[in-house]
Amino acid sequence: MDDKNVKEAVHNQHDKGYKFLLSSKRVFIELLRSFVKHEWVNDIDEANVVKVDKSFVLQDFADKEADLVYRVRLKEREVIFYILMELQSTVDYQMPYRLLLYMVEIWRSILKDVPKKESRRKDFELPVIVQIVLYNGSRKWTAKTSYKEILNSYETFGEYAVDFKYILIDVNRYTKEELFRLENLIASVFLLEQKVEFEEMMARLNKELSNTLKKLNEDEILLFKAWFKKILLARLPEEERENIERIIDENKEVEKMISNLEKTILQEMKEREKKGMKKGIEKGMEKGIGVTVLKLLEKKFGSVPEEYVKKIEGAGKETLLKIVDKIFEIDKIEDLERLLK
Repeated sequence: MDDKNVKEAVHNQHDKGYKFLLSSKRVFIELLRSFVKHEWVNDIDEANVVKVDKSFVLQDFADKEADLVYRVRLKEREVIFYILMELQSTVDYQMPYRLLLYMVEIWRSILKDVPKKESRRKDFELPVIVQIVLYNGSRKWTAKTSYKEILNSYETFGEYAVDFKYILIDVNRYTKEELFRLENLIASVFLLEQKVEFEEMMARLNKELSNTLKKLNEDEILLFKAWFKKILLARLPEEERENIERIIDENKEVEKMISNLEKTILQEMKEREKKGMKKGIEKGMEKGIGVTVLKLLEKKFGSVPEEYVKKIEGAGKETLLKIVDKIFEIDKIEDLERLLK
């Protein structure tokens, strides 16, 4: 799989992973209470939250993101929450316009289902649509968050210019400390999202999140594992996925799952690195395999004593390849003796 396809696979899995995760009413409410700092969030009752099983992403943007729609009642007022997952590295400066189209499409859909007699009544009102953009790109989000700001000369016309604002949840702008303090599922997911390197992900799982994950209930653990599996598998070579999927599925305790994943994937990473070094050495034979082996040893130990430099320069191809094969098992430079015999 080339780099472009890998990136597309990861992007698609992020879309599916987040949509699956936020399809849980409990996680959706957790998202609002953790990251939307407005008083009306406290009026949300899970019993009055209904997920709308319809996507309003228009054909023009069908390949860009996943979306979720929730219908919520807040103190006898109906509100529509439209969540757009902008899970890519680039900033879309036309976001306000895109959201306007989605908003109009939602209202159009509502009016289509309301009897004309009712929609023509003087007291008929369309629900407020609160729009949320969930963004996980590495670049800071610099697109306008209010619609009027993308209009030319909006200042001149004041209140006559169309306007609305959306709520931005920018995953990478939260500090580790902020996310750790929340101690919930969605904050844990955000914490893992901030770095794509496997070693950093596992470090955060082990250090910052171990206690938080232990506190999750059974349903939340299943949601976390499903999200984690989708994201993790997309980053691994196809031949390694089956084994990793089995570890995630079979280990019911998160702590045990993390430990087994770390051991397995780190070992496979070493094997891949080892194969890559071998392949590189075989390709670079004309440049001198001895020089390449010395560079590897210098990288590992900082320097190589002169006596070993001479032995390596005089060694044959088979011996040198044996050193490469055992490079991860060499703890000290003296271990080369048995391989150079």
